[in-house]
Amino acid sequence: MKNVVVVVILLVISISCKKKTEFVPRHFKSVEIETILEDSLLSVRAIEILEDKSLAFAANNGAFGLYNPNTKMWQTSKQSYDSLSLHFRAVAHTPTDFFMLSIESPGLLFKTGQGAMQLVYKEEAKGVFYDAMRFWNDKEGIAVGDSVEGCLSIILTRDGGVTWDKIPCSKIPKLDEGEGAFAASNTNITVVGEKAWVATSKGNIYFTADKGITWFVTKTPIIQEEDTEGIYSIDFYNDQIGYAIGGNFMKPDANRSNKIKTIDGGKTWKVVADGQNPGYRSCVQYIPNAKGTSLAAVGFKGIDFSKDGGESWQHISDEPFYTIRFLNDSVAFAGGSKRIAKLTFKE
Repeated sequence: MKNVVVVVILLVISISCKKKTEFVPRHFKSVEIETILEDSLLSVRAIEILEDKSLAFAANNGAFGLYNPNTKMWQTSKQSYDSLSLHFRAVAHTPTDFFMLSIESPGLLFKTGQGAMQLVYKEEAKGVFYDAMRFWNDKEGIAVGDSVEGCLSIILTRDGGVTWDKIPCSKIPKLDEGEGAFAASNTNITVVGEKAWVATSKGNIYFTADKGITWFVTKTPIIQEEDTEGIYSIDFYNDQIGYAIGGNFMKPDANRSNKIKTIDGGKTWKVVADGQNPGYRSCVQYIPNAKGTSLAAVGFKGIDFSKDGGESWQHISDEPFYTIRFLNDSVAFAGGSKRIAKLTFKE
């Protein structure tokens, strides 16, 4: 079955194309939730929608798979490595390959190969813990992890994921004491064009305008007074309009200074919806084709929607999820504890 999954993933990501659609303002008031995969042993924090609209995921217990929304069929398998029980919280794809990256040491990065997933990067060291992964284009990608030797762990590929190299600490701004990142939803990093923004537990955002060659850091006003506070998720609609959300997962109803917004590419950030719900959320995403006006946020306390660029929010469901990705401007997939679901937003 594992070989079948890999072959299917390769096929669906190589025969697809993107279509542009017109802007349609959305004013969602509810969401219809259909569970499409249920497993009492799964914890799904990393999902990826491929260009042909298929859904790929990787999770704990080495589980990974692909869902075809047309046939409503799954192909699932488990990735093994020695006797380890692998836990994946970062996935990404190019037009020809799917990637999944495990968390704790040894950090193991796999890509689709000929008949099986192929190990392309391995890192063994104290403190290794990878959080998220993205690609700028079909050749160049980035993965980000917690602090090792005093700086963020950042690995880059320039050859489509065949090889990966770690950036030395001398090339990255020094971390604040106790600074790390949260592997909550594969969204503490986002990319637009040649740019990337990486968000951390200390409310810092590390920025590169040249695909990881040079880095700068900006301190944001998001709350980060405790170890479990900071930015959990960041997204950009374009290279100017961005949003980040977080808070404290130990105090999920706290809603002070946990939502921030930028309209200048991340140079400056302001707190929005301060003291208003939602509280802690693990993932925020811009809704496609809405010119940066519409966002959705999910967490284990439910689903929220904003129609005004995150200035205010409406709670539309108590259903818990860790991460969300939009298929189009009203349908999304979400991963959570023990399940993956299709979400249809209703006006």
